[in-house]
Amino acid sequence: MLELLAPAGSMEAVQAAVQNGADAVYLGYGNFNARRNAKNFREEELAAAVSYCHLRGCKVYLTLNTLLTDRELPAAARTAAHANAIGVDAVLVQDLGVLRMLRQTVPDLPVHASTQMTVHSVDGAKQCADLGMTRVVLSRELSRDQIAYICQNAPIEIEIFAHGALCMCYSGQCFFSSVLGGRSGNRGMCAQPCRLKYGWNSRADEYPLSLKDLSLAGHLKEVEELGVRCVKLEGRMKRPEYVAIVTGVYARAIREGREPTAEERSALEKAFSRQGFTDGYFQGEKGPTMFGTHQEEKEPRELFAQARASYTGGENRKEPVRLYALMESGRPAQVAAEDREGRIARVQGPEPEPARNVPLTREKVEGQLSRTGGTPYVCEWAAAKVEEGLSLPLSVLNGLRRQALEALSVQRMAPPERRQEEFHPGVRYENRRDPPVFTVSVRDAGQLSRELLALHPALVYLPAEEGKAHPEAVERCQKAGVPVAALLPRICADGETLALEEALGVLRGLGVEEVLAGTLGVARRAFGLGFRVRGDFGLGVYNSQTLKEIKRFGFCSATASFELKLAQLRDLSKCLPVEAIVYGRLPLMITEHCIVHNHSGQHTCGSVNQLVDRKGERFPVVKAWGCRNEILNSKKLFLADKWAEWQRVGLWAARLMFTTESPPECVRTLERYMGRGDFQPNAYTRGLYYRDVE
Repeated sequence: MLELLAPAGSMEAVQAAVQNGADAVYLGYGNFNARRNAKNFREEELAAAVSYCHLRGCKVYLTLNTLLTDRELPAAARTAAHANAIGVDAVLVQDLGVLRMLRQTVPDLPVHASTQMTVHSVDGAKQCADLGMTRVVLSRELSRDQIAYICQNAPIEIEIFAHGALCMCYSGQCFFSSVLGGRSGNRGMCAQPCRLKYGWNSRADEYPLSLKDLSLAGHLKEVEELGVRCVKLEGRMKRPEYVAIVTGVYARAIREGREPTAEERSALEKAFSRQGFTDGYFQGEKGPTMFGTHQEEKEPRELFAQARASYTGGENRKEPVRLYALMESGRPAQVAAEDREGRIARVQGPEPEPARNVPLTREKVEGQLSRTGGTPYVCEWAAAKVEEGLSLPLSVLNGLRRQALEALSVQRMAPPERRQEEFHPGVRYENRRDPPVFTVSVRDAGQLSRELLALHPALVYLPAEEGKAHPEAVERCQKAGVPVAALLPRICADGETLALEEALGVLRGLGVEEVLAGTLGVARRAFGLGFRVRGDFGLGVYNSQTLKEIKRFGFCSATASFELKLAQLRDLSKCLPVEAIVYGRLPLMITEHCIVHNHSGQHTCGSVNQLVDRKGERFPVVKAWGCRNEILNSKKLFLADKWAEWQRVGLWAARLMFTTESPPECVRTLERYMGRGDFQPNAYTRGLYYRDVE
């Protein structure tokens, strides 16, 4: 049966989820989770929540799914140690450095790959399994066929989202909120700019980035047949009544082997929706109908009142137990309670006395044992062996039953025995003292002019599909003595792997031996094909432990997250060569949708389209691999005049990321970074290198 995983942003929400049938809840503790704006839990509250859940047969998963700095890792290790000690069932992570820390400090605590890890292929899921994770939460954008293929071919449990808000960008790859407002989704502080108005080349009068909420009500049996282990409900920022309603609808449907009724679906919509729901990704049917906004409506007071009653009016959650009693002359009365997991609690009382009037009977004792009202238990079976002619006050028998259940509760709430070690960051590496070399990435082969190559960048990153289509560009680089690495797509689904391998085969034939990979899935594929692999910004290199982890994979270099400040870049212990992006339109989003086609009905991604916000800022929308879109920043990152500051942070390379630039502009930009000329963009930003990111 599917595991139902419900959100809990507060203790009241925990109660709402558990009392309405959740098999597990996920919650945040402290500042290291992707919903830092939720109430989250303090230390004693987390322990209480775990005890409350475990007593009632519900698991607890802790979210540690944000990118952390080196300075934050020791506190995160203490958080993990506390979670380990009180019996949290698993933790969710995004940061490979956090994963490395967990393996060192709490090696017995199961780890799940958060959807923030952008796992959307068999290769990605296999890599998570190789890392020792036990479950992976897939990207929300996958269709039923893609999910089925991963379930059939990956040696790891698969979890998918079944209800709640949809991010416009692939989770873990969104920088819109951080670059524009300093609030990072990768740090749990997303300001949801996708819910605002935007327009095309004029006024901001549409909502082209605001997706309706997901609902797989109607597909639950199919999801289980696909091989999915767990379905997840989104909503840690939502009120407890919402959690109660949504959890109850899905729990009843799963338990009864059916789909939600029309009445239940109506309740889901009344609880919260954005002009209805969508199952477009699951159905493989993308398009404008998937978009909507939340309309302020009158609160459904009666529905919410019923929801509150479901978790405030006593125990609705009843765990099945078996109760036993033995009443023999000359021996203490004995009562035992057993749960379905095989735990047994035994208690003893006074010896039964010879009956003066009405003796005890087996039926009477079993009837008393079955009275578990007011507890989180229901007696599914009672058995008693009672010697004839004995008597015991019913109050004593009731007390023994209560003691047995209390002793069983202690066992159910007891944390498992697990190892726990101190966190040791390990050896620290000295920063490079030589100034960084320049690398260049381009979007199209036409940007690789002879004039640009004459400046001899240390390495050129060329999209794999561009290299296949324009082998002459690769040859032009080679004749100029400039090595080429294939830039792999940020998103590459299983159905697109063959096309990628074909492109890489062409490039291998041209002498290309290196690739730049931004997700675990494409990196694993490239390693398997024998390429040297460099890590891109999509891997989320935010701390020194992540660098050590990807070095262990075999990466030969890494790109630091552009959400780091220069001081944080400097302080990274660089166990392998590190580069940073120092010029270009930073990528804000990568979307499964072609939003250009959604708007116009035409595929005009070959030219640059511009999304306009309410302030008049224009964000180029460009084509990405697989008919996807990338939304780029309106301003270009420009640091040529700050050379003296970023050359001292220990980088191997400084990357100029060319996207919308003309070939002459590419040349002038690289010349300026080399100290020639006075070129600078009309509008530019310093990015996040001088700003604190929440």
